[in-house]
Amino acid sequence: MPAMTFSSDRTRSDQISALRAELESARALRGPSLPFGIRALDDQLAEGGLDGAGLHEIAAASARLNDDAAATLFMAGIAARFAAEAGTTVLWALTKFDLYAPGLEQVGLGPAKILYAQGRKDAEILALAEDGLRDGSLACVIAEVKAADQTATRRLQLAASDGKTPLLLYRRHRSRERCPLESLSSAMTRWRIGCAASTPLPHAGIGRARWTVELVRQRNGNPFSLELEACDATGRLALPAAAGHRAVTAVAASSRAA
Repeated sequence: MPAMTFSSDRTRSDQISALRAELESARALRGPSLPFGIRALDDQLAEGGLDGAGLHEIAAASARLNDDAAATLFMAGIAARFAAEAGTTVLWALTKFDLYAPGLEQVGLGPAKILYAQGRKDAEILALAEDGLRDGSLACVIAEVKAADQTATRRLQLAASDGKTPLLLYRRHRSRERCPLESLSSAMTRWRIGCAASTPLPHAGIGRARWTVELVRQRNGNPFSLELEACDATGRLALPAAAGHRAVTAVAASSRAA
C-alpha cells in the first residue's frame, strides 16, 4: 500500500513538472514586445511595440457605436496576434456580453482562441483580470470596465509583469464623461480609437475600414496620432495607400470606364 501511494505521488509530481515546463516554454516564445509591423507606428513606440508584460489601455474616441466597435476590433486584433505568437488562448472579462463573434473572427480572434468570463461589476472584472494575469498561461487578457483608479491599474501592471502576460484594459464610456482616459493610470500605453472615412473605391462598394489611432500617453515616449486601415484577418493594421498612388488608381479606373 505505501508503495502504491508513492507511485501515485510520483506520477502527480511528474505531471506538475511537465505542466510547468509547458508554461515556461509558452512564456519563452513570447517576445518582450509585440510590434505592429508598421514602421511609422513602431518607430514612435518606446518599446518598438506593445510590451508583452504590461498594461495597455484603450478607449473609443466617442460613445458612438461605430467608435466603440473600432476600439473593440483594435483590441481583438492585438489579442489575436498575441495568441498566434504564444500559441495559447485569450481571456476576455466583461460585465455585459455584447460582443459580435463573427466580427472578432474576421480580425483573427476565433471562438477557439477565447475564454469568456462575466462579472456583475467592475471590481469583479478587475479581480478576474488580475487572476488571469498572474496565472501566466494566457496569451493575453482583455478586461472591459467603466472605472479603474490608479491603485487598481498599479495592481494590474504588477500582475502583468509577474505573469509575463499583456493586459488590454478597455475603458468604456460613462455618461457625463468626456474621455475615459483622463483619469490617472499606471498603464504603459493609452490609446484612443475612432472611425475615419474609408478609402474610396473605383467601383460601387465599401472600402477597407479606416481608424484614427491615437496614442494619448506612453512611458518614455511621446504621444502621436495616425490614420490606419483596420485590422485584416490576421489582426494586422496597415498604412493607407499614399495620396499620389490613390490618384493614379482613380485616373486609371476612369480611363477603363471610358
